Amino acid sequence: MSPGAATGGGSALGVDVGGSGIKAAPVDLAAGAFAAERVRVETPQPSTPAAVAAVVADLLARFPEHADVPVGVTFPAVVQHGITRTAANVDRSWIGTDAETLFSEAAGRPVVVVNDADAAGYAETAFGAAKGVRGVVLVTTLGTGIGSALVVDGTLVPNTELGHLEIGGHDAEKKAADSARERDDLSWAHWAKRLQRYYSHVEDLLWPDLIVVGGGVSKKHEKFLPLLDLRTPIVPAQLRNDAGIIGAACLAAAAARSAR
Repeated sequence: MSPGAATGGGSALGVDVGGSGIKAAPVDLAAGAFAAERVRVETPQPSTPAAVAAVVADLLARFPEHADVPVGVTFPAVVQHGITRTAANVDRSWIGTDAETLFSEAAGRPVVVVNDADAAGYAETAFGAAKGVRGVVLVTTLGTGIGSALVVDGTLVPNTELGHLEIGGHDAEKKAADSARERDDLSWAHWAKRLQRYYSHVEDLLWPDLIVVGGGVSKKHEKFLPLLDLRTPIVPAQLRNDAGIIGAACLAAAAARSAR
């Protein structure tokens, strides 16, 4: 999938809402890169819908030259048609919130809200490690849990939540996430055995053409990815911490084009 197919050029604003910080930047949709320096502020505590929406609106106002471009917000939750169905590392009052309406009213402009892993995965297919790969691409993020994004021929299949597959009687991410490696003080080789079991299970279900591994631990990919024996090519993510903002901006731009 070419960048042009993913974005159509121009610019859009991306916002990445996390449990500890909220980041925003305008994105050059042709280059898949920030068009200005990223701004970061602390996530308000408690991270209630009203408090977070106010912070997001303030961040958007800091880019007046991008007042008329699409806006995408990534959020750590399952997002169904703009409604947050879960809440990971944010206040539980988000569950059942119409986040798209909330953010749009706070910002005074249309806002598209997407799951954080979905945004990062979409960015990797448009501009990162999966650029130009057709077929089924699975992007996973290894961190506190296991996030997943599934993109088929350039189209995102949202909210896959494949970190919650049950493997050996356990929620997969409880055993195979990077937090499990740290919690159980595992060697890279021991952790790789857990990853092997997880990724083998996933590839038997999906038969992907490529698996991309993100998350902070992907910076050390040479310590564990070569230990995996899969039929599917598996590679480290390229965009890393920028992926969420870039993906949110791309998806917002695509939604704006579809609405015309």
